[in-house]
Amino acid sequence: MSLRIALVHLRTSRPHAPGFQADLDALNAGALAAVDALGGDADLIAASERPLDDVLDAVRAADAIVLLGGEDVDPARYGGAVDYPGSGHHEPASDEAHIAIVRDALRTGTPLLGICRGAQVLNVAFGGTLVQDHDGHRGAPGADPYVTTELAHEGPLAGVAAGEVLCTHHQSIGRVGDGLRVVARASDGIVEAVVHESAPITGVQWHPEHPAVAVAQLVPLLRRLGEQAALSR
Repeated sequence: MSLRIALVHLRTSRPHAPGFQADLDALNAGALAAVDALGGDADLIAASERPLDDVLDAVRAADAIVLLGGEDVDPARYGGAVDYPGSGHHEPASDEAHIAIVRDALRTGTPLLGICRGAQVLNVAFGGTLVQDHDGHRGAPGADPYVTTELAHEGPLAGVAAGEVLCTHHQSIGRVGDGLRVVARASDGIVEAVVHESAPITGVQWHPEHPAVAVAQLVPLLRRLGEQAALSR
């Protein structure tokens, strides 16, 4: 049976930030390529461009869900400061949709993987907070935005995720949400992966969907979602 995966992103157009849109389009293409390499079927869903009920119907039709990257989570969602270094455009409607997806996945037992912003969203959905800005996990402006990070694995992702991964982010998980536990950190202590204690929900801060590594690094994570989906059936 082919695995049907809902790839949930924010939007297909950002007239205010065309460069950022191009970067995210490339990452989304990497995710699509990984699903294809796995032999699965992908639905790419722009959460801010459809009514919430339609988004939830679409993800409920899938065997597994991947929440992709994008803008910072609105700090109002976790009691963070409104003004912080690197603050900019937020997407409250997408935050609402993505948090609803996480909670619905918890209720239905649908396997879910959050990547970068997706990991941050799921942490917020479970009552956690975010580190609003830090250095060291993104490249210099105008240069390659990705940096290589060495992971220290603890537990279920040790045999699934690579030891060296590509990162670009200025926010990360702060106080860990209820029911989540940390299973990977970077050498500087930043939380790089969490899993739920009882549900098939995982968040990774790095970018396994980068086109340069998607087949090697995202496919094993998607295969793990498929195994979790088979168990949930």
